[in-house]
Amino acid sequence: MNPPQHAPNGDGTAERNDSSACLTACLPGWDVRTVVPVPVIGVLPGEGIGPEVIDAALTVLDAVASATGLRFDLRRGGAVGTGPRRRLTAAAAEFCQSIFAAGGAVFCGPTGGRAVYDLRDRFDLFCKLVPIRPAAALRDAAIVRPERLGGIDVLIVRENVGGLYLGKFGRCEAGRAAYQHLSYHADQVTRVADVAARLARRRRGCLSVIVKAGGVPEVSALWKECAEAVGAAHGVSVEMLDIDNAAFQIIADPRRFDVVVAPNLFGDVLADVATVLLGSRGMSYSANFGPARRAVYQTGHGAAHDLAGSDRANPTAQILSLAMMLRESFGLWSAADRIETAVENVLASGLRTPDVASRESRVVGTRALAGYIAAEAGTRAAQERERA
Repeated sequence: MNPPQHAPNGDGTAERNDSSACLTACLPGWDVRTVVPVPVIGVLPGEGIGPEVIDAALTVLDAVASATGLRFDLRRGGAVGTGPRRRLTAAAAEFCQSIFAAGGAVFCGPTGGRAVYDLRDRFDLFCKLVPIRPAAALRDAAIVRPERLGGIDVLIVRENVGGLYLGKFGRCEAGRAAYQHLSYHADQVTRVADVAARLARRRRGCLSVIVKAGGVPEVSALWKECAEAVGAAHGVSVEMLDIDNAAFQIIADPRRFDVVVAPNLFGDVLADVATVLLGSRGMSYSANFGPARRAVYQTGHGAAHDLAGSDRANPTAQILSLAMMLRESFGLWSAADRIETAVENVLASGLRTPDVASRESRVVGTRALAGYIAAEAGTRAAQERERA
């Protein structure tokens, strides 16, 4: 096997040649990276606040590209969902397929309805990774007491193409009854548990598996059997937690968690609960991964239609998902680091959107916050380029 490679920076310096440090190194087929001179990024605007936070993130990308000389092939798609339940459109599916075929990644704004589930199912994006690391700069605006936020580093691994969300559903008895089927196959559980265990082995060696033993006994038993076998194979400790207890513990004692793996519904709920630690859902970002290096990067929050067009939405999660994409799909460590540092510095300066503002903050809008982050990221990149 050839060693992984990364494309050079625009300033001629090499990116970190260490794909093993990427989260995606624990995914099947993601351990070897090839040089990508011009990364292909497929942009889907989403709905609600989606177009606004996507434009904000692309402002940051433009600043980094201008300062470093990096080039990106941006290709724009249209609406993701259509119809009463906003199912995935054929055009969006074809667009994503073309991006994956070109070796690119999809950068998607918040999307509602069934489209997001259809997209994951269509491309077998079986693994969703949600990092939970509270920003030190936001402790003054935290819902949780600031002294309880230090040292939190949780990675939630959510099974993404099975379970209740992808079960058959419908109505019967002339619409007076509704059903939704919950099922899992051992292969589905094992492959996502294997990713989680590999991640845990690289971190602190602890894997928490979220179930509901009394409420969904057979599915929970299957998850327990598969997770314990995978954990033993990788030499990590495995604990089983019921979802209600886990939701309490992740707020009351978040430092007890290392890597968390959960079925689709439980992972969704727990990741949303954990945003309390971040100070706002607007700080939560994530990515969906599948075979053949397919990836869709998005926020961890919804479309927030009530905020659409108000210039009040927090673009930080979309910007952080951009940094995640640059690192995980394209190996652009330096660019990702610059963006993350810029976010931290701007928030630490007191510039905030309303959802994370403290008494001492200067409240700004979506576009303004993105502009400050872009300026900070671009300045740092230019300085590094000059030093090189």
